[in-house]
Amino acid sequence: MPAALPPPPSGAQHELRHGDHVAVVTEVGATLRHYSVGDLEVIDGFDVDASSPDGRGQVLAPWPNRLDAGRYRFGDRDAQAALDEPDRRNAIHGLVRWLPWSARSRTDATIDLECILHPQPGYPWQIELRVGYELDGVGLTTTARVRNDSNVPAPFGIGFHPYLSVGTEIDRATILVPARRRLLSDDRGLPVGEERTADTDLDFTDHRLVGSVRLDTGFTDLVRGTDDLARAEVTAPDGGRTATLWADPWFRYLMVYTGDTVDPPTRRRCAVAIEPMTCPPNALRTGKDLTVLEPGRVAGGQWGVIPSWR
Repeated sequence: MPAALPPPPSGAQHELRHGDHVAVVTEVGATLRHYSVGDLEVIDGFDVDASSPDGRGQVLAPWPNRLDAGRYRFGDRDAQAALDEPDRRNAIHGLVRWLPWSARSRTDATIDLECILHPQPGYPWQIELRVGYELDGVGLTTTARVRNDSNVPAPFGIGFHPYLSVGTEIDRATILVPARRRLLSDDRGLPVGEERTADTDLDFTDHRLVGSVRLDTGFTDLVRGTDDLARAEVTAPDGGRTATLWADPWFRYLMVYTGDTVDPPTRRRCAVAIEPMTCPPNALRTGKDLTVLEPGRVAGGQWGVIPSWR
């Protein structure tokens, strides 16, 4: 008998379909590996025989982005996470993106996944995380929920890491980032302050050509519509394709990354990562905009992607 094929590096593959919308979510990390409409890719994901490179599609919890030296204190508990960005002496993107997530329920177009994060040196609290994905024929909606199963308050932040694609190199694309302020960062990617975006070269509050601008930048003070949603957009040069990322008020920050250091180099600046985050980088260290969960309490929010073309 032929040898059995090894399982994919990202575990079980959960395919969702609604009309010509197709998404694939993986067991490892509850990662959004693929999203397309017909033959058009909406996100720049990764192949089934690969692990997620450069954070593509991953869930970033219990903190998003970078954490200085992986060390922090909350209440009477000290924590030390592994430095998985060693060159910058940072811990990055939390603790659940390489863990298996259990599928709790699913239909043809929806899936709800769960991960229990047990107390450990990098996060000495127990939380239950739920992430759900739903296709509705218009776009993809992601729902995040966390419950504190500890007997003391727990600090928490979450983010997501989709790379939006409109089928062109991003230098020729335009982006809109509805933010009145941006984070200033040091050479380790850690925030050291904020400034208004108005009258700066990082003001993307109106559609603007990306050109040669390099972004690995956090934005905040988001402009929201009457529905309380903030909307960022990436649009192809001819205006024929747009990918819109929306986020509800739980997500107060957008990290925008133009992929200048991804590997291999042939994939650089092929898509724009627009990452909804509930708090800024290093929030477990600084306390800024952390979600603090009392024992047994639940918090949650939604974000999504809507592709359109003409």
